[in-house]
Amino acid sequence: MDLFRKKSIQDLIKESGRKEVSLKKELGAFDLTMLGIGAIVGTGIFVLTGVAAAEHAGPALILSFIISGLVCVFAALCYAEFASTVPVSGSAYTYSYATFGEIIAWILGWDLILEYGFASASVASGWSGYFQGLIAGFGVHIPKAISSAYDPAHGTYIDVPAILITLIVAFMLTRGAKQSARFNAIMVIIKILVVLLFLGVGAGYVKPANWTPFMPFGFSGVTAGAATAFYAYIGFDAVSTAAEEVKNPQRNMPIGIIASLIVCTILYVAVSAVLTGIVPYQLLDVKNPVAFGLSYIHQDWIAGFISLGAIAGITTVLIVMVYGQTRLFYSISRDGLLPKAFSKIDKKTKTPVVNTWITFVLVSIFSGLIPLGKLAELTNIGTLFAFMSVSIGILFLRKKQGPPKQGFRVPFVPWIPILAFLSCGYLVLQLPSITWISFVVWLIIGLIIYFSYGKRHSALSKE
Repeated sequence: MDLFRKKSIQDLIKESGRKEVSLKKELGAFDLTMLGIGAIVGTGIFVLTGVAAAEHAGPALILSFIISGLVCVFAALCYAEFASTVPVSGSAYTYSYATFGEIIAWILGWDLILEYGFASASVASGWSGYFQGLIAGFGVHIPKAISSAYDPAHGTYIDVPAILITLIVAFMLTRGAKQSARFNAIMVIIKILVVLLFLGVGAGYVKPANWTPFMPFGFSGVTAGAATAFYAYIGFDAVSTAAEEVKNPQRNMPIGIIASLIVCTILYVAVSAVLTGIVPYQLLDVKNPVAFGLSYIHQDWIAGFISLGAIAGITTVLIVMVYGQTRLFYSISRDGLLPKAFSKIDKKTKTPVVNTWITFVLVSIFSGLIPLGKLAELTNIGTLFAFMSVSIGILFLRKKQGPPKQGFRVPFVPWIPILAFLSCGYLVLQLPSITWISFVVWLIIGLIIYFSYGKRHSALSKE
């Protein structure tokens, strides 16, 4: 049936090498690890830690991050094998084209557009909150009407700072992948230093009494916290969208994906432990919990550094998410399922410039108008579905062509892919019903676009 027509891995690799649509191979293992840390450590550590502790897990947020981290490790191993075997842009979308066929690949691609688009928007929104907090310390205040997403009850209509930072990031990405990776690496080093500063200062003020009761909402609170904390980990999959721009992808892709995840899990657990140790968890339901924690122990001079580190950190997440979105659009367009403008490559910079500016417009609409909480939940459901498909895709790939002869291979197949699928499935069931309804509506819109445009223009159908 032509809905399930597949692209062979050989064809995908051959097509990515065509000169008129090829991207420049210039990224190494260090660049990828920095991209991964850049994507993961940001809004999660600086924004969501407080909400997840106050509303869901209390001090047991430490366990929530460990559970989420384990789920991500299982999925990351599956991503690493795919990225090593199919070193082509498009992440889960491209992998699905090779294993499940076109209609499933489209559904996943559309799902990933939701993930990266809404993640970019929610990160831009978080950046705006921290930026306004920082300039408020200097007595500068943005007019309320343009300070946050559309909420007439609170007098806000559009988030202008969120739109401006997206504009700057989009401009930077049009200059080339290596330049963006270099800027990202500098920002990542700044934010890791800031996190270490918080841990070094905060550790001296920890009161073990604040960790009691350790699990105030029970184990169900820990799992609900894990479903929320999961949002803090998304990003390592964005590393796989860079596959086509990587030197020696068989070696460098797995290193970038797994190394970034391990570093980030250690940082998250350490920050959760210190934060809930210095501030009673009930007080942490704030937009900037790490800076709030330092103000709570009267270390306001460091709170300014934290805000600066948070802004650097959140900027890198935005860079990687917008980057992932543009490379996804590029891959889907190259296959004919979206208009050719999305895969047009600039001759000088070897980047999809038109596509990047379209992404900027879409992300600006989302971040400028939709409240942060709604964006985070929709991002989670999109990511979890992508992880589930990649996990089960490994089983199909192995059945079809056996273990890869070179590059990375997932250990303990079929158990690790099955564990990844089931654990992601469990977390997706923890999300609220309104998120599910929104997700189903999004998929219906996607199917309408596929049957009215994509199916007729598909490169495979023309062949």
